[in-house]
Amino acid sequence: MSTLYDHTDLRTRFELADASQDGPDRGVVYKKTIGHYHVHTQGRVLVCTLSNKLHKLLIYPTADPNSRRQVVQAVKELDHSDPVAIGDQVRFVDAGDGRGVIIEVLPRRTRLTRRSAMTGAHPFEQTIMANADQVLAVLAAANPAPKWNLLDRYLVSAEASGIPALILLTKIDLVQDEDGMLSPEIAEALEAYNQLGYRSLRLSSVTGQGLDDLRQALAGKVSVLVGKSGVGKSSLLNAVEPGLGLRVSAVSQATGKGRHTTSNLEMFDLPFGGAIVDTPGMREFGLWDVAPDDLGLLFPEIRPLIGRCRFGLDCQHLEEPGCAIRKAVNDGQVSVRRYQSYIGLREEL
Repeated sequence: MSTLYDHTDLRTRFELADASQDGPDRGVVYKKTIGHYHVHTQGRVLVCTLSNKLHKLLIYPTADPNSRRQVVQAVKELDHSDPVAIGDQVRFVDAGDGRGVIIEVLPRRTRLTRRSAMTGAHPFEQTIMANADQVLAVLAAANPAPKWNLLDRYLVSAEASGIPALILLTKIDLVQDEDGMLSPEIAEALEAYNQLGYRSLRLSSVTGQGLDDLRQALAGKVSVLVGKSGVGKSSLLNAVEPGLGLRVSAVSQATGKGRHTTSNLEMFDLPFGGAIVDTPGMREFGLWDVAPDDLGLLFPEIRPLIGRCRFGLDCQHLEEPGCAIRKAVNDGQVSVRRYQSYIGLREEL
């Protein structure tokens, strides 16, 4: 089974990474452009390139590791995956004049990844953000209408990465009545997610509703925003801190939509503590390194049912008799829409 869900290991790695950040040759990657990385270190910024060794994968022969000291058998060039992500803690060599060379990426406590868009024969892993404390999954209450299946995809990705998720429902002023009540469909959907353990905030950059709660949720944490264009992220950020959304939007507009990866990303400090990263230009959000049999572990309501079907892990949860998941759907314990999200994602794996 995948080790994606070992949160104890993530905490251990977080402590090691924090302990190793101190020192004049260590810093945090705040900004990425094509071929360059802005590293914040002890009150200054270095514009760094990568050491050649970070573009290579060392391949060792298969042998008993106790038999002899292994030597490198081959070196594989990593031509499609950036080994450094926003939020990475790195070691560097100071080259003077505000320049440097990154020589090592320190252990990550968390990493948010996705399957790359299919541009070649095989997909690959793309690390969107390293060392985030929380994922902010943003969707609009209207204009555009909320896409709950896309929200499920964000939440599953956060679960796979071991990162807590917070749901931000924007433009709430467009769907509330005079008494501040939501439409039944949206109210029921939010309540269903709350019952699963996902906290949600109802937000309006027009009326200011929920903004104090959002500032409190952001304070002191490194947050990463995920959401489609048009859901009101820039307006929301401008309401949280005047000018912040404009700066984030400028990065988004300059984002390279190259062959392999989003090229321009930046982390912004918040005046009340913490930092935030937007994820512009992502038309797809495919899961990476999740086995079909593991997918149910990433749905809180399905997790307890894994292995309880008549055919165990061989059950595809479609038409098989004795399927515990389908029975839970029929009994109302798992929503039809969440089950459909689960089946749709499983078919992609």
